[in-house]
Amino acid sequence: MGPGTDMYRQQILDHYKNPRNYGELEDADIEHVGENPMCGDTIKMFLKLADDGDTIAGVSFIGDGCAISQASASMLSGELRGKSLEAVREMEREDIEEMLGVDLSPMRVKCAVLAEKVAKDGIAIHQGDKDLEETTTE
Repeated sequence: MGPGTDMYRQQILDHYKNPRNYGELEDADIEHVGENPMCGDTIKMFLKLADDGDTIAGVSFIGDGCAISQASASMLSGELRGKSLEAVREMEREDIEEMLGVDLSPMRVKCAVLAEKVAKDGIAIHQGDKDLEETTTE
């Protein structure tokens, strides 16, 4: 772990205690929920699309769980605004780890990527590529 690790830990705690974009987004074009049964985390993401139907204009989430899952959802909600749906679908685990700025144990990776998986699956459902009621990290 590098010298900036404490700063990132503080950032995670801040996002956990003071989540950004928390709450239901009215008139969302995409709503999807997911859970990490190993930790008990739940996240529901709300995405509002711009008039072009491809750019994310608004993002919010609701959920409950550990500090990593909730902070990741809060941080991701800020990252997604302005991105194309395809750019979100191309995100990878490494993008989330970089966003969080800390090394994650294998058990914590599932907590960290839950919001990203929920957003990606919600987009895939919206685009007709998936048919699923709930995302799970299992």
